[in-house]
Amino acid sequence: MKLAEALAERADLQKRIEQTRARLKNNAWVQEGERPAEDPTALEKELAALCDQLEKLIARINLTNAAAVEDGVSITALLARRDALSVYTAGLRDFLDEASHTPVRAARGEIKILPTVSVPEYRKKADALSKELRELDMRIQRLNWTTDLM
Repeated sequence: MKLAEALAERADLQKRIEQTRARLKNNAWVQEGERPAEDPTALEKELAALCDQLEKLIARINLTNAAAVEDGVSITALLARRDALSVYTAGLRDFLDEASHTPVRAARGEIKILPTVSVPEYRKKADALSKELRELDMRIQRLNWTTDLM
């Protein structure tokens, strides 16, 4: 199995776990003399089995990410870089959106509000970071489809 397939299976397991949790919660109470729509004991066992499968799969994915290396960099390190770069780029774009907003002045005599940075210069930086992020994500996706799961 390739890493990408394991990631898809993990997403499916997570979805099934959430659905089972909702079903279990929906069967927590019944009116006196009634039976629940589904057996809570069976649902709890199903939830435990799904969580066990998820735990084993996540461990294999994490081991694979740590062991798989391309150009001296593990997938784990690439994922960490992608996450940090994504947060930084989003923060920079939020800042630039605010800095490029021009406050409305009702009269010429009002205090003039100016951006604290050169917005075009910072936009170029944000665009370069976005490009790096896209390329990094493509690299990770390529590795996901070419790396065997441990």
